Amino acid sequence: MTDIAVIFDMDGVIADTNPTHNIAWRKFLDQYAIVPTEEELQNHMYGKHNSYILSYFFKKNVEGAELTQLQFEKEALFRELYASIAEPISGLLPFLKDLKQNNVKTGIATSAPFENLDMMVERIPLLGQIMESMLSERDVTQHKPNPEVYLKSAERLGISPDRCVVFEDSVSGVKAGLAAGMKVVGVTTSHSPNELPPCSAYIANYDSLNFDFVKQLLS
Repeated sequence: MTDIAVIFDMDGVIADTNPTHNIAWRKFLDQYAIVPTEEELQNHMYGKHNSYILSYFFKKNVEGAELTQLQFEKEALFRELYASIAEPISGLLPFLKDLKQNNVKTGIATSAPFENLDMMVERIPLLGQIMESMLSERDVTQHKPNPEVYLKSAERLGISPDRCVVFEDSVSGVKAGLAAGMKVVGVTTSHSPNELPPCSAYIANYDSLNFDFVKQLLS
């Protein structure tokens, strides 16, 4: 086993779910007569935890039982829309297989609810077979940009943070990876490279990636 780990965010990194989240948020907010602009969704949805998003759009502090209920409504809507169209970003599965052939440890670190992670693993079975660590919002007390989910992932994988490479698509996620002391690769599904904090590399998909790419980032 190498002393290297690669940790993936989920939304926008394992699968390009954000267009469906966008639709789900619009449908959900419409039920409460809230009409977000595209700019608001860009700035206040992508990579943010539901407690932040709901508090922003409802213009009050949403927490406790109310947060649980509203989040359940919205995420159930998302899963209903996405389950039938779920697919990994181009090149991801061959990239994962190549990492495994080179004994790299892999994990998922998402701010999404466990049920969404569960659905993704059900729809893309290889994830469940090869990921040695899978963390969702229920596994942490502090959400991105706090590095907790990445530090916990490294601990679970038994790899030092400075030997971990993170794949992230959001500003808060990139900040979390950097704060954890890890190399970060920006995935440009939701933001262009100049909209993200400085990363070690930027990719649109995984088509040309292999173990050597990861090794070079850490050399």
